[in-house]
Amino acid sequence: MAAERRPYSFTASTGVRRAPNRFYNPCTIPIPVPTLFHTMLIRHLGMADYASTVAAMQQFTAARTPDAPDELWLCQHPPVFTQGISGKTEHLLPHANPDIPVVATNRGGQITYHGPGQVVAYPLIDLRRSGYLVKEYVRRLEQAVIDTLAQWHVQGQRVAGAPGIYVRLNTAPSPENATQPFHGLGKIAALGIKVSQHCTYHGLALNVRMDLQPYNQINPCGYAHLKTVDLTTMGVHIDWQEAANALARQLCVQLASTAAASAPFSAPHQQRQTTP
Repeated sequence: MAAERRPYSFTASTGVRRAPNRFYNPCTIPIPVPTLFHTMLIRHLGMADYASTVAAMQQFTAARTPDAPDELWLCQHPPVFTQGISGKTEHLLPHANPDIPVVATNRGGQITYHGPGQVVAYPLIDLRRSGYLVKEYVRRLEQAVIDTLAQWHVQGQRVAGAPGIYVRLNTAPSPENATQPFHGLGKIAALGIKVSQHCTYHGLALNVRMDLQPYNQINPCGYAHLKTVDLTTMGVHIDWQEAANALARQLCVQLASTAAASAPFSAPHQQRQTTP
């Protein structure tokens, strides 16, 4: 098996604490030994098949024990349309590329697109241990994206009734969505989760530097004429890894348990992960 590229991970500022080698390995996806940040393990999956990753999250969630550390999986997916449990077939438009597969899944929401150049983050959190409920969990996910965007002076915002994060566009608003709550906005991050036995999987996707054309082949998240953008659209030119690191840090901050959040926090630094 070819050696894997060693990804960056976050560690506490007191140094690297190595995780034991007995971690769950999702299906056949190669995952390096993670590092520990508070109680969250960060795994970099690289370019990962969507269906296999979902199956791995389901297996992980079903098998986890009350004392199992929470995890954060970061990856990109090859081009794929995914339908949430509320998905309607008419939101996949007739001119959609037949070479892009459509995968039905059990996350919340409707249809969206995943592809290269997008940071997909899957937090696997035990909400009983976290000290917050589902609504607060969603708010924290969104806040992590807002705080990530702020690092590059991009102002993200929520839209009531339309989960995800939006940005104000400099271009003229589309007249087709003049009556919609996202009039004049573009969506830069999508969110869809699943909670099973108080444990979360699925997550969010932040558009960094993508081919956005496939979004024109769907009604993103069930909204016709909703414009989808990425960081490049907003004038931010960074690579995938930098965006993934920034988002991971903010997720670690936001998803810390209420008990951990009340303790003094030491800002993490980047540490190249090494093989034990």
